[in-house]
Amino acid sequence: MIAGKITRFSFICLLFIAVAAPAQKKDKAALQRERQLNQEKIKETEKILEETAKEKKNSIGELTALNRRIEQQETLVGTIKSEMGILDDDINEDNQIIEALEKDVNDLKEEYAAMLFAAQKASGKTDKLTLLFSSTSFDQMLMRLKYMEQYGKARQVQTEAIARAQALLSAQVKQTEAKRNEKQLLLNDELKQSEQLTGLKQKQRKVVTSLVKEERRLKRELEETRKAVVELDNLIAKIVKEELERAAKEARERERSKVKEVANAFETATLSASFEENKSKFPWPVSGFVSQRFGRQMHPVLRGIEIQNNGINIQTKANEPVRVVFNGEVRTIAFIKGLGSTIIIRHGDYYTVYAGVKDVFVKKGDHVSTGQEIARVLSSSDGISELRFQITKNIEALDPQKWLKN
Repeated sequence: MIAGKITRFSFICLLFIAVAAPAQKKDKAALQRERQLNQEKIKETEKILEETAKEKKNSIGELTALNRRIEQQETLVGTIKSEMGILDDDINEDNQIIEALEKDVNDLKEEYAAMLFAAQKASGKTDKLTLLFSSTSFDQMLMRLKYMEQYGKARQVQTEAIARAQALLSAQVKQTEAKRNEKQLLLNDELKQSEQLTGLKQKQRKVVTSLVKEERRLKRELEETRKAVVELDNLIAKIVKEELERAAKEARERERSKVKEVANAFETATLSASFEENKSKFPWPVSGFVSQRFGRQMHPVLRGIEIQNNGINIQTKANEPVRVVFNGEVRTIAFIKGLGSTIIIRHGDYYTVYAGVKDVFVKKGDHVSTGQEIARVLSSSDGISELRFQITKNIEALDPQKWLKN
């Protein structure tokens, strides 16, 4: 009965652990991966932030990096708190299991003592040989011998049951202590990261206050950027127009080169379809973070001023390599004042634009492949290294973040 009791309880414990633990471990493992990934992103953003602060002059780039850094820090703190929440649940469940195991051990010991007492009381003898030789017949002696053998086995089973219960209890206590220690480490880390978050927010307020005082300079820089972006948009429109005119010209010459026309049309259609099939799978052209998203948005400092972005800006480290996101052909390399060099690559009906680069490694007409390094990111006088990246379907601007890997 007792062995059955501990066996049933152990089965229930193991069943509970088998069902509940994998789901919790999966959540915990996912949170640990998220924390590790976020810490890697923080290191990268810290390097970018250090570069923007080298010039000892507050800038939009520094503010953007700070904002991103704060977002990452808040995510990290939230992840740590979630991990501690899971550990709290685990520890509470462990405590319930420990309590039940302690009760089982005590019950087993009490019933083992009762079993010994009952056996001695029934026989009235404590000496085994005396009990055997006092038998009135040979059959009675055999029965008593069999009884003593069964009694010995019962005692052994009971002893083993107690040992198993104590081993389970000891293992559970150690496991719970390890979780408590892990929680304490996480708690210390959470306090440290929260203090760091407070410091980042204080720095953010100082930078914003400083930039608000420099409204005139910011407006001048914004106007210069707008002019450069208009020039970039005109360049893209010019390239697309030239491509369409070239296609029309080839169509007019189909009588002389019909095979070539069909081949070009097939190549364009195939490349366009392949480009579309890889939506949301393209690698990022540079490492870093999105410092300005696609579409209309408010200026981060100047009140009432909206910004229109036909692509995204990716803030990164100095001299970061710029890589092609998909196979294509280099159609234009141009220099735009205020932006630096610009590379436009054709992918059938689609174009990718890489503006704000230097040290260009390709030339017009080159066929490039996914991941190929084509240039390096240009750093501004403020120490900001930022790539302007666009994707268009002919002249229609598309949101690059919907095409890049999440």
